[in-house]
Amino acid sequence: MPRKLRQSARLLPVEVIMKMLRPILSATALALLSAPAAAVVVLYDQSFEAPVGFSNDGGDVNIYKTVNQLYGNQPAGFLFAQANTVETLLVGGTQAWAAAQGGSGGFKDPSGVGGSYVLGMLSTVQNDLLGLSFDVGSYKFLNFRLNVSSIDLDRWGGPFVPQGGAAPSFRFSLFDNPGGAVGVGAGTALDSVEVTGKVAPNKWTFDWSEFTVALDATGNTNGNVTLQVDLLSGGYAAMDNFRIAAADTSGDVGDPTNPVPEPYTLALLGIGLAAIRLGRARRGRARWHGSAYENMSS
Repeated sequence: MPRKLRQSARLLPVEVIMKMLRPILSATALALLSAPAAAVVVLYDQSFEAPVGFSNDGGDVNIYKTVNQLYGNQPAGFLFAQANTVETLLVGGTQAWAAAQGGSGGFKDPSGVGGSYVLGMLSTVQNDLLGLSFDVGSYKFLNFRLNVSSIDLDRWGGPFVPQGGAAPSFRFSLFDNPGGAVGVGAGTALDSVEVTGKVAPNKWTFDWSEFTVALDATGNTNGNVTLQVDLLSGGYAAMDNFRIAAADTSGDVGDPTNPVPEPYTLALLGIGLAAIRLGRARRGRARWHGSAYENMSS
């Protein structure tokens, strides 16, 4: 008899818990069903793997062609803006840092993140800037995911990275652009975020860091904004794999392989975890009471 009472004590709290949680779970599920779908629009997705007419001007660098000449109209109608010389680098070539590497030159990328081509820019010798303009509509954020790495040039005025290496620091700024013109950003600044990568093992080997930055687009005039990319320090650095999206969720770049949880999803997860913890606590108390009852009866 006491053993049967102990078993009932174990089961009863779980039933009570489920009865208590049922209306909460039902209300949450109804809210999830009635909530609008995640709002995100991918504006730009570029791996820089298909430059049009790349020319190795020396040192595995195409310095005489602008980013627009190599990547303009990808997609159709899209144009960059740049200040000074934002270059395109060939990864896996044979010329860059050949003497320092004992004759087997070229930029090295052990991780493979950069593919065959990446963009490079200066920080201080010239203030290189890159501008990308978009219409974010009524979305709250312009989210930007990319990879950055320190790297250096052995010609074209280089090297630029200090001896011993330096971690590259970038600033990403969002500007209001009511006229919709292509530019590097001017006028009212809406938001900015700074990130810092890693010190590379040497001047010719990439060591990539991935960042996703959320820039607050609220306060723009008519949806038109300009994203400015500026290398603040580090001498010289590379960037690659741009994915830019307009979204109502901070950090959401519309990547189905790595979705950003919506607030309702997080709320439901929180309720589920609370239920599990409560259930464990009730079962623990049930075991104690049942054992105490059995001891008193024996």
